Amino acid sequence: MSLKSQEAQTVTRLAAITPEVSASRLLDDFVPPRHFAHASFENYRANPAYPSQATTHARLREVATELSTSKGWLHKFKISTKKAPALYLDGGFGVGKTHLLASLAHAVGVEKTAYGTFVEYTNLVGALGFAATVDALSAKTLVCIDEFELDDPGDTVLMSRLLRELADRGIALAATSNTLPDSLGEGRFAAEDFLREIQAMAERFEVMRVDGEDYRRRSVPKTMPGLDDSELEHLATTADVSGPVTVDTFDEVLVHLRHVHPSRYGAMLDGITLVALAGVHPIEDQSTGLRFVVLVDRLYDRDVPVLLGGSGLESLFSASMLRGGYRKKYFRALSRLGALAQDGRTLIGQPVAE
Repeated sequence: MSLKSQEAQTVTRLAAITPEVSASRLLDDFVPPRHFAHASFENYRANPAYPSQATTHARLREVATELSTSKGWLHKFKISTKKAPALYLDGGFGVGKTHLLASLAHAVGVEKTAYGTFVEYTNLVGALGFAATVDALSAKTLVCIDEFELDDPGDTVLMSRLLRELADRGIALAATSNTLPDSLGEGRFAAEDFLREIQAMAERFEVMRVDGEDYRRRSVPKTMPGLDDSELEHLATTADVSGPVTVDTFDEVLVHLRHVHPSRYGAMLDGITLVALAGVHPIEDQSTGLRFVVLVDRLYDRDVPVLLGGSGLESLFSASMLRGGYRKKYFRALSRLGALAQDGRTLIGQPVAE
């Protein structure tokens, strides 16, 4: 794509946006992300080299039919000994788990489904309180939890309790989990840890392994140097987008994230069509890194391209962070940020060859 010859885009600063988000807005945001707005069982393409993809696809279709066609199904589950479906999709990054989960949500009906990531649900409990969250989610037919994480024992216990409460009320559940892309078999250990953590809920879950390769790695370079900081604002304001763009230094955004609750990161991006970050450099602090990971997830959910200055993707997270307990979050963020940075490069006519 070529750069626009039209008037430059409206520029704002991400670090200047501090949104006020109501409880109703938080709940309204629990829908499949824009990136998977059109995901369906029909447009899912199982890789024949990995039969588990087709097996999982078929099973989820069965569950969608059960939840969509059973009359009075919620009342039936509540008054009978039959348990509502509960599925756990376990596998590596980019193998199609989220596409499958979003397809299930669309098949059951977005209005009947709550869909969010593990972090978004823990943030929701923090914003609304536990009882109010259970009541709100109990109005749904299906609760989908993408990227169930086992990194924080406190959050894991919280989510275990939440899922147990929902299951006891007859709410169907579906969850996914990520594992390191190069760690064969780690997914099965993650599933075992998950089931062990939720103890009484363990027998409710049907664990399904989804094998495959990270599709983002097939189209995104493993390394991507940063753009020239001195040209970044010009590139952002003349990019081929049709709405406001943000231009900040990396450090400005990292500092700002400390003062905005993670449940509001998505609202910070309302209407934004491109995010440019100058002076990107390696992150050494764990708390800073985890906040940035949440921002990357919200950018990816909303398909917001990025332009990275400074060192770009080079050593964004320290070696110790990539070896530590939160490593799967950082690897996921690198995969997603690489895809968004490639999209940003395409918008300014500078795609990076694989």
